[in-house]
Amino acid sequence: MDFAIPADLQAYLDELDAFIEAEIKPLEQADDNIRFFDHRREHARTDWDNQGLPRREWEELLQEVRRRADKAGHWRFSAPRKYGGRDGSNLWMAVIREHFARKGLGLHNDLQNEHSIVGNFPFVAMFETFGTEEQKQEFILGGFAQDPKLARRVAFGLTEPHHGSDATHMETCAVRETRDGIQGWRIDGEKMWITGMHVATHCAMFARTGGADGDARGITCFLVPNPTEGLEIEEWMWTFNMPTDHPRLSVNKVWVPDSAILGEEGKGLALAQSFVHQNRIRQAASSLGAAQYCVDESVRYARERKPFGEELARNQAIQFPLVELATQCEMLRLLIFKTAWEMDNMPHEEIEKTISDKVSMCNYWANRLVCQAADRAMQVHGGIGYSRHKPFEHIFRHHRRYRITEGAEEIQMRKVAAYLFGYAGPKKGRFA
Repeated sequence: MDFAIPADLQAYLDELDAFIEAEIKPLEQADDNIRFFDHRREHARTDWDNQGLPRREWEELLQEVRRRADKAGHWRFSAPRKYGGRDGSNLWMAVIREHFARKGLGLHNDLQNEHSIVGNFPFVAMFETFGTEEQKQEFILGGFAQDPKLARRVAFGLTEPHHGSDATHMETCAVRETRDGIQGWRIDGEKMWITGMHVATHCAMFARTGGADGDARGITCFLVPNPTEGLEIEEWMWTFNMPTDHPRLSVNKVWVPDSAILGEEGKGLALAQSFVHQNRIRQAASSLGAAQYCVDESVRYARERKPFGEELARNQAIQFPLVELATQCEMLRLLIFKTAWEMDNMPHEEIEKTISDKVSMCNYWANRLVCQAADRAMQVHGGIGYSRHKPFEHIFRHHRRYRITEGAEEIQMRKVAAYLFGYAGPKKGRFA
């Protein structure tokens, strides 16, 4: 049993660090781009007069970073080689994401909008597994394209205003309808929190096409072009951490042809579940890295700060809370890396059947831990920690969302309970 970081992975981390120092840090410091990360960050990123959407300058800067990272061969790392990637594994991605987040805020990795020089592409796996050849060519290659004419950006249209975690009671529905001699579907309903619709070329819109309320089957995924007639952004939801790209939208008599279906008719929820494990383990690693950053910064500050003529770190009230956080970081790191390694060593369809509970453990605990660590960092730093001149308030406000999104922690704990008590997973039927 070997717990060491593989030598080739460590070499790649060193390569990424060198790229950040040579290409990304100078860009971060140029033209007052640091305003997107210092105390001005929320205002610099947010176009308050344009419904709170991200400022154009902010998104253009991130696009330039992705262009440089792609040119250097890093951005597509996690994608299959046939699409220009490196077949990056879950373990490598977990280690990389923790490594990046532990560096703190910066252009190399800004999770507020899922930006990183090593990208995460859940839609690639979804299209690769469920898409037609035409859809793979259009949406996978288009997802990497920088040319606006070829680019494809897909938003994930699952959540509804009245049905957050429970997608089985989806009210958005689709019925068969032929227009101009072409067979297709008319979609009606509402969606909410559909992130990225301001730049999306398509929305992966989930709608009930059969079955009854509460049935997992009978929900279908449609690739709806954006904009399209009948698809309206009703409002942009302002959030704890701005800017926003999370709208509430209405769908009124939107029509798409049969070719817009992704996957099989009626099996859309299985499709939606196909990539949550990848997303959750990588996001857990990012939260862990951010938590560790808060601990590291608090330790450094406590050694430097000398109230009453003695290091702050001498006080047990400072030491013990940080000891507990550091201990949890160490234990969680082992579980995340072990779970990611197990994911890499089994068929994709086996993950849900055998270790989905471990993925949920990693994710919900990491998201809770980073909020605790950010709060403690504020306390250790005192007034300056509460100010926006330190990054802890931003870390707290951003990562607090992940205790709700990506599967609320209660939903993930319910998954763990189902495996623990034998209602699902390997123990199913053991207590019958």
